[in-house]
Order: sequence, then C-alpha cells, then structure tokens
Amino acid sequence: MGNFCWLALLGCSWALADGQIKVESNTLLRLPASGASLVLTRLEVADNATLLLPASLNELTVDKLQLGRDAHIGIAPSTQPFTLQVEQAEIAAGSHISTRGATGTRQKPATPGRDLQLRLLAVQLSDLTLDLRGGAGAAGLDGLDGLAGEPGGCVWGQASAGENGQPAGNGQPGAAGGHLRVEAPADFAAQALTVKLQGGHAGLAGTAGKGGSGGAINNCWL
Repeated sequence: MGNFCWLALLGCSWALADGQIKVESNTLLRLPASGASLVLTRLEVADNATLLLPASLNELTVDKLQLGRDAHIGIAPSTQPFTLQVEQAEIAAGSHISTRGATGTRQKPATPGRDLQLRLLAVQLSDLTLDLRGGAGAAGLDGLDGLAGEPGGCVWGQASAGENGQPAGNGQPGAAGGHLRVEAPADFAAQALTVKLQGGHAGLAGTAGKGGSGGAINNCWL
C-alpha cells in the first residue's frame, strides 16, 4: 500500500504539471496539500474512483470535468468555503461530491459540513449527489463502577453497602450541515440533483457505572 501511495503522488505531480488529473477506475487518489486555488484543463474521475482534495484548497477551476459512474470527489473539512467552477461537465449516474464534516472524538468536537459553491456553465448530467452533512458527535464517557463495601468486623462494626456507580457522560452534539449555492444554465436538470444538508447525529450517552458489591460478613468463632 505504501508503494501504491508513493506512485500515486508521483503521478499526481506529473498530472498537475500538465494541467490534467485522471483517477483510474476503482482507485483512490489523495491530492497533496498545495495552494488555496488550482486551475485544471481537464479532471477525470473514472468509474468507482475517488479523488480526495485537501483542506487547504479553497477553489478549483476546471475547463472540462468528467465523472464516471459512482465516481466520488471528497473535499476535506474546513472553515473556509469551497468553490468548484466547471466550464464543461459530463457527470454519469451515481456521482458524488462531498464536503461532509468530520466525526467528533472525545478530544475534538464534530466539524460542520463545508460550505460549497458549485458553478456549472455547461453540463450533461445523469444524476449527482451533493453531500454537505455535518459530522456526528462522539459518544459520552462511561461512568466508573462503584467501590465495594467494607467487610464487617468480628467484635464490632457491620458490613457496609457498596457505593453507587458513577453516572455516564452525555453524548457530544453533532455539527451543522454546510451551505450550498449552485449556479447552472437555465436548462439544468435540477431533478437529477440530490442534496444532503442535515446536521450530524448526536453521540450516544455512555454506559453508567455498576454499583459496588456489599461488604462481606466475617464468620468468627468466639
């Protein structure tokens, strides 16, 4: 896998120098971080292929865009909006463009979907899904189990009950979906466009801690 990624990056560097990027069928290409804008003469993502764009990229201008069947362009989360401007596009069925937010962790909250501005000057479209959903929240922390009770004495004292388990933490909230703006010709087939703008689901609450066991009673012979 390491050799594959290295070769993919070399191919990408050559493609950028030539103003073209092509992602072969059933492969994934991660574009390395560069400037905030990129201009291409041609971008082709073949059938079942995926192109991942870095968070540092804010604007992509393409003379000709070709998305094969079930092709996917994924755009990394960022607080900066993303603009994709295409002079001529051919988009096959099942294609996706995604600016989804990242799922939260216990150290970092979920991130919102990235705002997307899509400009299509001329397009042949079968169907296209735009996914700007927010990231899901992380699950809450589990509560600690209660301590066991103290054992009873032989002469005095009695066994004590175990302590209650600690309550669990609440799940973290999901993040908001991004904002979308589409600019297209008057004859654009809007019914072929599926848009997902929902906020991310909140994380599940953690599991409460178990109660501690009661203290043992010692059997003593006097």
